[in-house]
Amino acid sequence: MFVPEDEAGEVREENSGVDAVPETETSEYHFNRDQYREQVYADAHYEPADESTVPPRYYEPPERPVKEPKPKKEKSGSGWGKLIAVTLIAALLGGMLGAALTGGALNKRMDAMEQNLAENSQALASAMEEQQSSQPLALPAAGEGMTAAQIYEQACRQVVGVTTEVTYTNFFGMTSSSAVSGSGFIISEDGYILTNYHVIESADQGRLPVTVMTYDGTKYDAAIVGTEEANDIAVLKIEASGLTPVTFGDSNSLSVGDAVYAVGNPLGELEFSMSTGHVSALDRVITTQESESINMFQIDAAVNPGNSGGPVYNRLGQVVGVVTAKYSSTGVEGLGFAIPVNDASSIADDLINKGYVTGKAYLGIWLDERYDAMYAEYYNMPLGAYIRAVDQGSCAEKAGLQAGDIITKLGGKEISSYTDLKAAVRNYSAGDSAEVEYYRAGEMLTLTVVFDEAKPASSVSAG
Repeated sequence: MFVPEDEAGEVREENSGVDAVPETETSEYHFNRDQYREQVYADAHYEPADESTVPPRYYEPPERPVKEPKPKKEKSGSGWGKLIAVTLIAALLGGMLGAALTGGALNKRMDAMEQNLAENSQALASAMEEQQSSQPLALPAAGEGMTAAQIYEQACRQVVGVTTEVTYTNFFGMTSSSAVSGSGFIISEDGYILTNYHVIESADQGRLPVTVMTYDGTKYDAAIVGTEEANDIAVLKIEASGLTPVTFGDSNSLSVGDAVYAVGNPLGELEFSMSTGHVSALDRVITTQESESINMFQIDAAVNPGNSGGPVYNRLGQVVGVVTAKYSSTGVEGLGFAIPVNDASSIADDLINKGYVTGKAYLGIWLDERYDAMYAEYYNMPLGAYIRAVDQGSCAEKAGLQAGDIITKLGGKEISSYTDLKAAVRNYSAGDSAEVEYYRAGEMLTLTVVFDEAKPASSVSAG
């Protein structure tokens, strides 16, 4: 697995995908029981009944005073009293008659109001029903997706271990070899597997065997179908059928904070381990090898050597990325990076069906990698990409570029070295046009180039 630039500014490549496990410092954790013996935790609003010194207060309604009966007045036998009584009775009967008449009118008004209210309620209900029928139905909220256990169970049928060998010369000058382990995942029922290029790079260059192991322990000899070094993608093929391929998600729909699950073989020893985390950032341009930059998204799920080439799942169990790199500076954790699956699947499809990645821009020039700041200062020339040769019939020749020219800008971007130019060209596709600023014989000139399509025979150093 390759990592970004370290603090010293150097691009470092991990040793064949396996990092040496650093010696761990002995650390102890001390717990002083006496320190916490008197510690008491209590709820500020709680008071135990047996410790309470204040009796509880309850609400008690005030007592109503008892009314003493008033002494009765003696009745008077005069005729005026009888007259008053008759008058009161007449008044009472008149009031009752008026109340009856008024009550009848009031009842009629109440009936009318109830009828109007019923009609209005029916009209309001009809209006609301009509409004609801005119609006689209609200769809139910999306489900919670799969559980982590379900995703892991599925991943065990889809993720594979990838093992190859790397040959090197040891301290004593003797040739030796060691195993290199990485991860990959099945993308078709008939045995196509996607992984990182750096996982099988040594095997590709040295024509060494590659072995793929599934969860049940079955081992297969794998053939390298195609590679795309610039984007760190490779496709393998094993002779098998009825395999369980992954389902691709949409990496363009990822958002920071989305839950993700990485499954692979960390350290090449802990097979089929799953780590969980979240998307930490999108559109990170990460340098992984020889200043090559790749667009990736950042995750905080644990990533270690051996995870390279493994899948990143979303909560629906869909693969949304390919674990590719981690920042391995001492004391830094939770900085892993993955290639978006939309890019990786497109590349894999081209490798399977055409043998190379289509649509890549090709400038058609050969660069002198020795030209740097020291040469520029010595010859009093500007920094840039020094053209050593131009392919006959290429877009560069058609545009007017010549050997000896020094490209200082491409599409407005400053170019100070050949690596800058290679990175700038990768931002274009075949058929795109770009303005080129270059130095020739003491003059700064400008022209426009329309990029060709890179083919497998095209030189990488030609930009």
